[in-house]
Amino acid sequence: MKRKKVWYVIADGGRARFVERDANGAFRTITSFVSTELHARTHDLGLDRPARVKESANSARHAVEPRQDLHTAAKEDFIRTVADALAAEHEQGQFDQLVLVAPARVLTELKDQLGKPIVESVVSDLQKDLTKIPDHDLATHLTPPR
Repeated sequence: MKRKKVWYVIADGGRARFVERDANGAFRTITSFVSTELHARTHDLGLDRPARVKESANSARHAVEPRQDLHTAAKEDFIRTVADALAAEHEQGQFDQLVLVAPARVLTELKDQLGKPIVESVVSDLQKDLTKIPDHDLATHLTPPR
C-alpha cells in the first residue's frame, strides 16, 4: 500500500509554510509565505482618519467608524491567500493528509477558508505558533498523525 503524503501547514497571521516529513523523519519546508503587511503601520494600510459625514439637520460632522480594523483585514487576506495556495496544491495531488498548526484564532479562520475536500483531508490540528521554529527543531513539537 502506498504511504500517505502528509503536509504540515504552519501559520500565523503573517507567516505560513508548508512542511513535509521525509523518509528519514526530518522536516523540510516546501513553500513559505510572508505577508507584505506583516510589519506595516496602520496609516500605511489605509487612511489614518475615518471618513466624515454631515448631519442632515445642522452643520455638524461626525466620523464614520471603520467596519474592520485594517490589521485584522490584512491578516484575513493573508489567510485567504494561504487557503487558496493549499487548494491549488490539493488539485495537483501534492498531499493526501494535512496537519494544521496555528494559533487558535488563525486556525479557526483557516478552517473557514478551506474548501470541503481539503477540510476532509485534515487529520489533526494543533493550536500553537511554530512559525519561527526552524525545520530541524519541529520534531520536538510535532508528532506524526495516526
